[in-house]
Amino acid sequence: MGAVAPEGTTGAVAAARSEGAEDAGGSAGAGGALPLVEVDIGAGPAGRVREASLLLREILDLTVDLEADVGSELDVNRRDFEAMQHLVMSGPLSPTEIARRLDVSTAAATLIVDRLSAVGHVTRQPHPSDRRGVLVVPNPASVDRAMARILPLISGVDRVLDDFTGEEQGVITNYLAGVVGVYRAQLPPQIG
Repeated sequence: MGAVAPEGTTGAVAAARSEGAEDAGGSAGAGGALPLVEVDIGAGPAGRVREASLLLREILDLTVDLEADVGSELDVNRRDFEAMQHLVMSGPLSPTEIARRLDVSTAAATLIVDRLSAVGHVTRQPHPSDRRGVLVVPNPASVDRAMARILPLISGVDRVLDDFTGEEQGVITNYLAGVVGVYRAQLPPQIG
């Protein structure tokens, strides 16, 4: 009988876990390497990946779901929420900088700022050093609402590391740094 995927596991990850666990026996293979799990990657023949790779895919999917949920709570669409994230993390930005970060035209950025302003998430204020410029300033109450949802996630993820020794945390960090490097290598230089 196949293994049961943990509650909340989605799509291909759950299927691959239940099918792969049966084949792999759920333990490390020769030399301590984790077993490979058969997974249909959608284009071409099925591939074999480790469960950690499947879990990273699941994290990406859950991140999209969480961002959609927080955006919905803030009454903004996905692109507007992306702009809000930049404002929350960086503080006031010019509309031109928002356009650059979102990789949209300045006209599109203006529409995003208009929508955020209409629901009270941002204000436009004169730029302190450019008399013709404006800065888009996040509303502190909106930042607080967003952070009330995001900070528990950040803290919870960080607390998971408490279950590992310092050496194991180093291995995890090295693995994740390698994954970041693989992602960056797939992007044009100006984005990564």
